[in-house]
Amino acid sequence: MSLPSSNPPTRAPLSEGSAAETGKRYGIAIVGNDKIIDWLLPFLESYLATNATLPIYLIPYDDNVAMTRRAAEIYGATFIEEEPKEIDKLAHELYPGLFNNNRRRLRKLQALALPLDEVAYVDVDVILFRDFTPIFGRLKPGECEFIVASPSFEYVYNDRKDKYPFLRDVALFNDGFWVTSNKYLQLSDFINVIAQDAEIFHEVRKRGQLFAQPLVNFVVHRRGLKIKYLPHCVENASHENFYKATGVTFKDGKPLDYEGKEIYLAHWAGATALPSRGVFDAAWKEFSKEAWARFKK
Repeated sequence: MSLPSSNPPTRAPLSEGSAAETGKRYGIAIVGNDKIIDWLLPFLESYLATNATLPIYLIPYDDNVAMTRRAAEIYGATFIEEEPKEIDKLAHELYPGLFNNNRRRLRKLQALALPLDEVAYVDVDVILFRDFTPIFGRLKPGECEFIVASPSFEYVYNDRKDKYPFLRDVALFNDGFWVTSNKYLQLSDFINVIAQDAEIFHEVRKRGQLFAQPLVNFVVHRRGLKIKYLPHCVENASHENFYKATGVTFKDGKPLDYEGKEIYLAHWAGATALPSRGVFDAAWKEFSKEAWARFKK
């Protein structure tokens, strides 16, 4: 795998067909704090290696962000200073019996308020393998309004969802990666949908340490957004990103799924320990090593 040097990151010229050419503002949003710095740094290193031409915005999970601020500075990320009062209020109303640590998982919704025409939200227990530029510019009203990487059949709703026509036969997705525009989805949509349908949401949402994922799915489905999986938007893209994926091979340092399609990211969703011996773990370790060397320099 070819990794960048330890020099400070610089923005390369945007490629043909990119945001500069189309006049659109594209970017990546993440959420982080010092508690997950061991995940945040490898993610940022992988971003630098693959997507440094795209602006990146770092949303603080809480106030434990001394190292996170330094990481943002090193990697050229915009650290979001504005406190997400509306999001925290919504989280408190939805989950009043929980500690802030869980309620703050909804802060990823701040990605919808960034000064971008299209935003790719990505969890930080992820590393990026490919340039995201081909993913942007694919949104189209009535056809493609919300792009996701992979389905999540078991971790969104319970069986009561079938009582409601707007939840039948919908695409259930993992909310660790999505691309949309505030033309189609805004924070106000979450506030309005929950004000109207909170009772339905709590009836159908899957329990078990799941907070943002059922909510993002519910609002997207209630709004009737047209959901597309990544392979339906980008030629030869794979929907695969799970860290336990089988049949993965590497070509020029970049992973391919069992069909030879291009894997854009690896996601350690549900992992209880840092990567060690999985198919993507060697790449994660390389990014981690480079990131810590850059951070401590």
